[in-house]
Amino acid sequence: MSIFGKSEPETITVNQRQLRCLVCKHETFYQRTAQLHGGVATFFQLEWASPTATCIVCSECGYIHWFLPSG
Repeated sequence: MSIFGKSEPETITVNQRQLRCLVCKHETFYQRTAQLHGGVATFFQLEWASPTATCIVCSECGYIHWFLPSG
């Protein structure tokens, strides 16, 4: 298993459309999550309570596409 969770990149669909990298137009990606926290959360050691974003990483050039939870 890679640092991205799955060992093989895969295609990703967003709003019923296949995602293509904004930089190189490649069509396979690794997926992972990242916590979003700022200075206040860090100061009070509350990073664990911060929201998360989905990171889609292009398997060709490494560009990271960030997606916030909808809702």
